[in-house]
Amino acid sequence: MMKVAAACLLSLFLPGCSKAPEAPAARALTPVATVSSAGVAVSATTRDAASAISWIKPDGANIAPVFAQAKTSNKPVFLYWGAVWCPPCNQIKATVFTRQDFIERSQLFLPVYLDGDTPGAQKLAAHFNVRGYPTMILFRPDGTELTRLPGEVDAARYMEVLGLGLASVSSVKQSLSAALGGAGATMTPEAWRMLAFYAWDADDAQLVRENERAPTLERLARACPKAQRAVASRLLLLAIAATGQAKGTLSDVPAALKRVHEILADGSQARENFDLLVNYGADMLPVLSRAGSAERRALTPAMNAALEHLATDSTLSTSDRLSAVSAKVALVRLDFPRGARPRLDPVVLAQVRELVATADKAATSTYERQAVIPQAADLLAQAGLLDESDALIKAELPKAISPYYHMLVLAGNAQARGNKAAALDWTQKAWEKSVGPATRLQWGGVYVGRLLELTPQDAARIEKAASSVLAELEPVPETFYERNRRSLEKMGQRLLVWNGRGQQAAVMKKLSAQLDAVCAKLPTQDEARTACAGVFKARAAGTKA
Repeated sequence: MMKVAAACLLSLFLPGCSKAPEAPAARALTPVATVSSAGVAVSATTRDAASAISWIKPDGANIAPVFAQAKTSNKPVFLYWGAVWCPPCNQIKATVFTRQDFIERSQLFLPVYLDGDTPGAQKLAAHFNVRGYPTMILFRPDGTELTRLPGEVDAARYMEVLGLGLASVSSVKQSLSAALGGAGATMTPEAWRMLAFYAWDADDAQLVRENERAPTLERLARACPKAQRAVASRLLLLAIAATGQAKGTLSDVPAALKRVHEILADGSQARENFDLLVNYGADMLPVLSRAGSAERRALTPAMNAALEHLATDSTLSTSDRLSAVSAKVALVRLDFPRGARPRLDPVVLAQVRELVATADKAATSTYERQAVIPQAADLLAQAGLLDESDALIKAELPKAISPYYHMLVLAGNAQARGNKAAALDWTQKAWEKSVGPATRLQWGGVYVGRLLELTPQDAARIEKAASSVLAELEPVPETFYERNRRSLEKMGQRLLVWNGRGQQAAVMKKLSAQLDAVCAKLPTQDEARTACAGVFKARAAGTKA
């Protein structure tokens, strides 16, 4: 149920981001006790609040010393998996990790930082089954996974869920088993709340397979005790959102529709579940109503009214309010053909412009701007204000943490205008400016994919781009794990489709030989060698690239 926020370019280019919590008020810094990667206690005081926690950064893919230290100290492990360029990751850094209560609470666990571009990170990601940036997991001292923390709730809710996890004697997996096994009535309210605020979008088949997620959440909503009505409501919303993304159906649509209307009409319930409404509202409507039906005509204004309250809610962060307005735009476009850009009401356009201007002014830290500005630019683009979106991004490029991310916004805007040359130019620039082995591989794959989409006849340019991506592959197992592997496989499958019946056989032969030379240098028995060899192999029908 991974929902990519607007700040993640709507998954058009880069899958695997999720949204981040609200910004807290500024707090004073406090020196904290930290643990080095070797497990030795050190003290640290920093000038940057986001650095007030000295994260443990594992040496390569060796995580064993961290859990050995956790077992010795009887402390849980908090694992953060992110990337420098990822907007929601930067929002987390600018908000949650700078909170004084988080800094103080970090003394209760061992904080581990995995950046996707550091040595060993992709292999560790495969070990822990983490894909999207950011993913945050809480482990027991013995290494058992307790829960995955939601990145889309506000900061106060995040701290509540973290506290529940630290105090829990049961893992989310154990609670899920108990709830589905008929023992839900004996579970504590805290256990149910952890289930409701589990990061289902970052589960990656840890609890349930992807195709089982929606029905599982619906079963949980039904099994939830009547006394836990707020929890049951959230589980139902999660089920509806997951069903919409899976293009499935609910077992009892009328009952779900009635409950959703009650949630939307109740300001406190809508606020409690704002993250689901702003990120999945457009996914929910088709599950609950057919286009043009009386149910849709009643549900759309109810959803829009709730989103309007959230868009003007000063207790929400600027980022969350941008998401609320984006959700309103998505509702307008819901029943139009894919890619269509219906004319928006002038009042909505004015709201978009006003909120974007507020976001530009309010976001002061570099971390926060990396999160908010691409999101604001995307909102402008979704509203049809492409020139204003371009202007916002171009003004930000010189000061952005990772300007190559912003360049993909410009590429998307150019493509929306039908300017293929500019779209390809910005995508190429983004790849050339990208930094880090995993990031460069992902951005290179995006560039090749866009060439295949927009200029499939330009075999020379496609070959040059793909060959350049392969030329950067290091012949080490790390290169062929997790996101790296998926980026390569996706690029490989697109090239195979482009080759079709062999019309590009000469190009594919050269690229295959280039990749084979890399594969041959990998350890014979390592699964990375198998992954490498499979990049240019056709997949069976129905399997995912």
